[in-house]
Amino acid sequence: MMLQVPEFEEAAFSAPVNKVVKCKTKFGWHLLQVLSERAESVLQDIQPNELHVKMQDSSFLEEAQLIDVREPEEVAKASLSGFQVLPLRQFGSWGPEISSKLDTEKDTYVMCHHGMRSLQVAKWLQTQGFKRVFNVSGGIHEYAVKADPSIPTY
Repeated sequence: MMLQVPEFEEAAFSAPVNKVVKCKTKFGWHLLQVLSERAESVLQDIQPNELHVKMQDSSFLEEAQLIDVREPEEVAKASLSGFQVLPLRQFGSWGPEISSKLDTEKDTYVMCHHGMRSLQVAKWLQTQGFKRVFNVSGGIHEYAVKADPSIPTY
């Protein structure tokens, strides 16, 4: 099992190459050194209207990776076609294999109910080497309200 330690990750991603930095976590103090430059990664929000326009283009649906991190009972209430459901509560079953299941080079869009769980997953995807990650701002709720009223709200 891989344990996420946010303080450690933050220190590692902000440390200059070859400089030793210290970091305090719940496990104690750590010294770490980044030995090489990491690939540039982009994480940004996408507004519901912008996503809605993109989803009308069939090539977008073929080229992008769409992830819904809501639970199955939430997806049953409202969903968007093309989104692969990877419930956050089941992270232990899909998380360790994410790099082999999805292409780290493809644009990856992450959605939940209001945009908070998806932001957590989007940030984590960056740590796994995903180059371009987009968090659906406001989640499916905002999408239903601002972009597509045919999607139920709950």
